[in-house]
Amino acid sequence: MATMLTKPTTPSPRRPSRGLDVGFLLYFYLHMAGFLASTLLITWGLFVLFFLAIGGFSFDGMMHQLDNLASRYVAAEAARITSFRHVLIVAHMLLAAAVIFFRRHSILPSRDPKGSNTDV
Repeated sequence: MATMLTKPTTPSPRRPSRGLDVGFLLYFYLHMAGFLASTLLITWGLFVLFFLAIGGFSFDGMMHQLDNLASRYVAAEAARITSFRHVLIVAHMLLAAAVIFFRRHSILPSRDPKGSNTDV
C-alpha cells in the first residue's frame, strides 16, 4: 500500500472581491440624475426670476414682458428665431455652468465606508 503525502488544507481567508459595486454604481447614477435635474430646474428658475425682475417684481409685469417676448417671437422671421434660439441656448449653458460651479461640492455622492459591501 502506498501512502500519499498531502498537505493539510487550511481554509484561506476570503479576499475582498475587486468587482463592481453595483449598488454604489446605481446610487451614483441616481445621485447624478438628481443633480442634473435640480440644476436644470434651478436654471429655469433663474430665467423666471429674470422675467420677474424686468417686470418690476410683479406677476402682472412679468406676464406683460412674456407677452411682449412671445408676440415678437411669433412675428419674427426664421433667421431671427434661429438667432434667438442660439442666444437662449448660450444663456442656458452659461447659467448651468455657473450653477454647477457653485454646487460643485455636491456633484459626487459621499461614500460611507461602513455602508460598503466589500467586507461581505
